Amino acid sequence: MTDAGPPHLVADELATLRVLFDFQRESFVRKVSGVSDEAAARQLLPSDTTLVWLVNHLVFVEEYWFLHCFAGKEFVAPDYERGPIGVSLERYALARQRADAMLDAATDLNAECVQVGRGEMVNLRWVLGHMLEEVARHAGHADIIRELLDGETGR
Repeated sequence: MTDAGPPHLVADELATLRVLFDFQRESFVRKVSGVSDEAAARQLLPSDTTLVWLVNHLVFVEEYWFLHCFAGKEFVAPDYERGPIGVSLERYALARQRADAMLDAATDLNAECVQVGRGEMVNLRWVLGHMLEEVARHAGHADIIRELLDGETGR
């Protein structure tokens, strides 16, 4: 796996955040792809953190923050069962498509969420920034787990 760096660009704030967010998402998908179901579910840490758990978690946060909190759509928490990694990656691709459709329609980073489960109200700028750091953090976790599993490194 090559160590691809983030794209460089000169753009407005929304476009810049989206490009960096998509880079982190793609890095994460590359990191968790190509492993067996057994490897994806292998627990190498004292916590329940596995590659398949990380994918399912990102399905949850994409749908929760973009679709439920920001867009106000009905939300059903995804199943965190340790199923096949391919199924989890398909669910993540679908969650990304739904979030991207919402983001494609967004023009104002100052637009506030429809609802927030806890804490103070936030706007789309905060949600997009939070999701960028959430995916980047978990891509780092996936990077370490993948290196422990089979020595694969790089973004």
